[in-house]
Amino acid sequence: MTGTPPDLLAHLERTEARVRVLVAHRRADDPNPDDPFRGLYLPDEEIDRLLAPADHRNLHDRHQVVGDGAATEAATEAATGATTGATTGATTGAATGAATGAAGAPSLGVDHASFGDRAGRLSRLAAACGLTGLDVELLVTALAPDVDARFERLYGYLNDDVTRRRASAGLALELAGVPARSAPARARLAAGAPLVDRRLVLVEDADRPFLSRALRVPDRVTQHLLGDDVPDASVLDLVGSPQPHDCPEAASLSHLLPGVGGEPLLVYLRDQRRRTGAGVAVAALRAAGLGAVSLDLTRLAPRANPHELVLAAGREALLAGAGLVAGPVEALDGDAEALRLLAGLDVPVLLVGDVTWDPSWSDRVPLPLDAPPLEVAARTAAWDAHLAEDRLVDGDLRPPVHLRLGPEQIGRAVRSARLSASHAARPVDVGALQAGARAQNAAGLERLSRRLEPGVGWDDLVLTPAVETQLRDLAARARHRDRVLTEWRMRPGGGRGHGVTALFAGDSGTGKTMSAEVIAGALGLDLYVVDLATVVDKYVGETEKNLERIFAEASGVNAVLLFDEADAVFGKRSEVRDAHDRYANIESAYLLQRMETFDGLAILATNLRANIDEAFTRRLDCIVDFPAPTEELRLALWRRSLAPPLPVADDVDYDFLANAFEFTGGNVRSAATSAAYLAASADRPVGMAEVIAAVEQEYRKLGRLVLEREFGRYLSMLR
Repeated sequence: MTGTPPDLLAHLERTEARVRVLVAHRRADDPNPDDPFRGLYLPDEEIDRLLAPADHRNLHDRHQVVGDGAATEAATEAATGATTGATTGATTGAATGAATGAAGAPSLGVDHASFGDRAGRLSRLAAACGLTGLDVELLVTALAPDVDARFERLYGYLNDDVTRRRASAGLALELAGVPARSAPARARLAAGAPLVDRRLVLVEDADRPFLSRALRVPDRVTQHLLGDDVPDASVLDLVGSPQPHDCPEAASLSHLLPGVGGEPLLVYLRDQRRRTGAGVAVAALRAAGLGAVSLDLTRLAPRANPHELVLAAGREALLAGAGLVAGPVEALDGDAEALRLLAGLDVPVLLVGDVTWDPSWSDRVPLPLDAPPLEVAARTAAWDAHLAEDRLVDGDLRPPVHLRLGPEQIGRAVRSARLSASHAARPVDVGALQAGARAQNAAGLERLSRRLEPGVGWDDLVLTPAVETQLRDLAARARHRDRVLTEWRMRPGGGRGHGVTALFAGDSGTGKTMSAEVIAGALGLDLYVVDLATVVDKYVGETEKNLERIFAEASGVNAVLLFDEADAVFGKRSEVRDAHDRYANIESAYLLQRMETFDGLAILATNLRANIDEAFTRRLDCIVDFPAPTEELRLALWRRSLAPPLPVADDVDYDFLANAFEFTGGNVRSAATSAAYLAASADRPVGMAEVIAAVEQEYRKLGRLVLEREFGRYLSMLR
């Protein structure tokens, strides 16, 4: 086999020599050599042909190790002695006189020193897995049919069943020169032995007696030993490539890899926002001179055979001389066995998750670390690097560094922005980058709330200057919170989060929801409106659980969370007169605590500020009161609502509308929409008649009387 690695070739040649001797022994000691049926399966002439040394299929090729001369005689003599001893049950000779290996298994009694200068992948794998000499012989024996097809038929002959073309456990032990009744030798093919635990050899046919069970080497192991580094197909779609995050924490961790006291290191990186943990783990492994196999547990969890895939991923890391990075661990919630297998792999394992490490997950004690947050300066550098990589560097292009994204998310956001801009045939701008960043949000929050993509800006607001100033200050808080709260440590201790919360109070239609949408758009975020129907539950404790799910999901995305009609869940605590009061107070107390630990941007909107518990006031960063619009603001609202592309007639009296009708912005927009429908039905522009009719409809919705003094000279249009 030209191109076979030298160390593997040498072992295969030794295996062939032993097979030759064993075949000769079987043929010489056959109790029924004239069995007429044996020739129907495998004639002696075919055996001779397969064993012919001059045949082009011979294993020697260009590497002549087992051939004529002293080397052949020595190998044959050693194999003959071992085989004879194993077959006849003798307690003397080369097989039974072998010393016991370091792991308690008998050695082969064969000198491997001659292969030391030819060390290759097989030798490195043996060293990495702690394989004994017997383990290596068993591995090569099981591997042989996958490398040279001749071994299939030869093994069939030796198994006395040509349909069983793989080495059985008994045949492998016999070829290795150890007695089949040796408990230490048999243990090398049982659970707990490195060959089995590391999935280097699979012992099949569990319903058969041990000695007749077939041994198979997985294709990935065979390919690796032959020089192929393509990952196992079963885990290929589960493996990602996190971008390394070089930081002091990664450098200090690298000094402890690959292990302490000879045992591979288990590390748990708590990454509450899933942004830097995997990057820190990869950087630490690289700094230690190791590769990294990154396993995405969110893809693994729904698979039908997660436990086998965990072991396959561990084997992949072992073959690659790498560590295993896996996360988030909460994706395996409820599958304690998968977590135990992950933590017990004999490679450096670095687990990443949002939650605190649970000691029940593994008997091994991990090194617990907190993944460092990606500071503003680091995020800026990551944006600049990815923009430069995609050749999008522009002095006027300011990336949204205030968004809490990890290095990998930033890279995907830039690529998403470039694709969107190419589709729209326009250059990449800040809006495209913000849209790309929003695309990195997980979809979990959408199952609990209603997502709104902002479609309005500051110019669309019609508010008093004081209110608009407060809103801009709130947006500035959200934009610079990392600098103030993290770098300048203006909110230390107490377990308080780095979130920003605000209360919008005012009558319905005064612009609370629209203002939240404007702030979300200014920050490049999506707006998620919490549907109270999915939150409030009649059963005790369920409302708190629903709110916890919303807060947990909102902390992991870049978004503005809007609680409309917030007084329904953030109401005042009251004196306890019955069980209903008690549980209502518990709900409010939970919200008080949860708001303090929230890390996102939340806005509470209410029509009745007096109904909000006063204890929330201290925990709010901003309270904005939305008053009813003045006549001047109403005029601006009417002009903006009745504006192109809506066709409007010249008889519309904006001054009269603003002066006569004390509407909020929501009422004005509703009346303008009704007038547009009336005009469309009449197939003409919106005129004063349509507007007056729409105002009358709005009055009826509000339960107000239509008074002549309010409609004045336009009252006749109603009649």
